[in-house]
Amino acid sequence: MFDQLRDDIRSVFARDPAARNTLEVVLTYPGVHALIFHRMAHALWGAEFKLLARLVSTFSRWLTGIEIHPGAKIGKRFFIDHGMGVVIGETAEIGDDVTIYHGVTLGGTTWNKGKRHPTLADGVVIGAGAKVLGPIVVGAGARIGSNSVVTKAVPPGATVVGIPGRVIVREQPGEVDAQKKAFAEKLGFDAYGVSSDMPDPVARAIHGLVDHVHAMDQRVDGMCEALRKLDAGYCDRKPPELKDDLLEERDSSG
Repeated sequence: MFDQLRDDIRSVFARDPAARNTLEVVLTYPGVHALIFHRMAHALWGAEFKLLARLVSTFSRWLTGIEIHPGAKIGKRFFIDHGMGVVIGETAEIGDDVTIYHGVTLGGTTWNKGKRHPTLADGVVIGAGAKVLGPIVVGAGARIGSNSVVTKAVPPGATVVGIPGRVIVREQPGEVDAQKKAFAEKLGFDAYGVSSDMPDPVARAIHGLVDHVHAMDQRVDGMCEALRKLDAGYCDRKPPELKDDLLEERDSSG
């Protein structure tokens, strides 16, 4: 258990530039406190001391503002940044090197017993306020944007944003080809859906598509110039006019 605690504290330094020394982390980081109490509560839960495990979990929630059911399975180097309002359900399973921020819910969508909470593979990052619901699997290295609501499985290496969650980048970890990355950025996507100025990836995509349409218009103009050399009046021809009934229909609908 002490080896796990040492790894958990080291993970804070790796992922939070505000962490200055071990004593500060141990004394002031609620995510570390919640994880220590959860390790204790989970051991009690496995030893069939269910009520005592729930009491430890309740005390941890009162102290830290983080609610982790003692039945949840959590791997190594789990980091909860800030932590207030985090809820992790009974059948949730969390892999190694996972990071979640405040306000995250790993919840269920049914009252039936059995597996009803998410499974997070190794290296998953979940942004503040996101809700991951149901017995779904979030693949290794996936990222879920702030305030997203995810109810479907997420492929490994994907970035998900929005309500409902939409996959905006889908690349296997370590397989991001430079050419694909450049093309994605040309269309307005960040490589991982997260950047220093935190733009809306959907809005960036729309702006990118508008730029692409503008470039295509320029290319069409160039083609018209070339066609004028073959037929001087080709591009001067007016497009066919709409019939009167179509115009009246459009005006009436407007």
